[in-house]
Amino acid sequence: MPGARMGHRLPRWVPWTVLATSFAMGYGIVVTAGEFDLLGGGFLGALIHVVAMTSISWATEGERWAKDRLATALVVAAFALVMIPLISLVWLVVSEGAKRFNLDFLLTNMVGVYGESELGGAYHAIVGTLLITGLASLISIPIGLFTAIYLVEYRGGRISRVITFLVDVMTGIPSIVAGLFAYALFVTVMGPSYRSGLIGAVALSVLMTPVVVRSVEEMLKLVPNELREAAYALGVPKWLTIVKVVLRTAIAGITTGVMIAIARVIGETAPLLITVGIVSNTNFNAFDGRMATLPVFVFRQYAQGGEAASARAWAGALTLILIVMLLNLGARLVSRYFAPKGMSR
Repeated sequence: MPGARMGHRLPRWVPWTVLATSFAMGYGIVVTAGEFDLLGGGFLGALIHVVAMTSISWATEGERWAKDRLATALVVAAFALVMIPLISLVWLVVSEGAKRFNLDFLLTNMVGVYGESELGGAYHAIVGTLLITGLASLISIPIGLFTAIYLVEYRGGRISRVITFLVDVMTGIPSIVAGLFAYALFVTVMGPSYRSGLIGAVALSVLMTPVVVRSVEEMLKLVPNELREAAYALGVPKWLTIVKVVLRTAIAGITTGVMIAIARVIGETAPLLITVGIVSNTNFNAFDGRMATLPVFVFRQYAQGGEAASARAWAGALTLILIVMLLNLGARLVSRYFAPKGMSR
């Protein structure tokens, strides 16, 4: 074939070596030129990698494989560029949050803490976050799951189209609007003096439900129709087929989608700032009284200013990330345990 040198393939270690060398050169050039720039060095390294990998492949493997290497290098470079801000963000939160993150921070609240005191922690905010997010999940997951089952398995015609339209509209609702909706609802029903974590849970459920519906719907569509037809051929009722076959087959994807929805709302600040506010003490009753949450706690500490408050804000952000990571790990274990054999990965 013209332009191709058959049999002269690059060893597997060459692309990785070129990638590492390219980013080392990119950051070296940035450091030499002046102040260290994480994004600028990454962009320059990605550009060097694409050019170098394509040139080496063209000279060694020929035109055909060089084009393949070019496409691969572009994908790898794009992935590396996306990972740079993510890694830098995580590193910043971990490095700053670790200065104040300890057992005392996790087990104390802010009662009696004023000014630049080194005391105080986020125990009350952790409790409030877990209670409010748990209530929001109890509201959103069943509604989202049943809605997705209806849309995929029962196909309600015009009703399904209306539900799909409403879900699409809800997906784009700003978080502040969800908070105002929940606040207005409870003010109308319970009176202007009523405050509780339940209001925040309703606000978060408004944001969480469309994400659950969309993710579960896509997972159910991936289940092969042959499995449903085989169950029907054996005389299994439709509802039992959905429970025992469809949901069991899609459990891993459903769990992942639910966790994405929880991660979507657990860090919301605006709706919780409106609905539940902030307190210094620990409130275990989600149906009565104001409650503190980690996002609002971080916002309040950062807005307060000062070295001690800033340290507590970073530690609160680190705590929130760790909670999301633990929830994802638990969801992975649950999906692996309940998924059918051969489909747990």
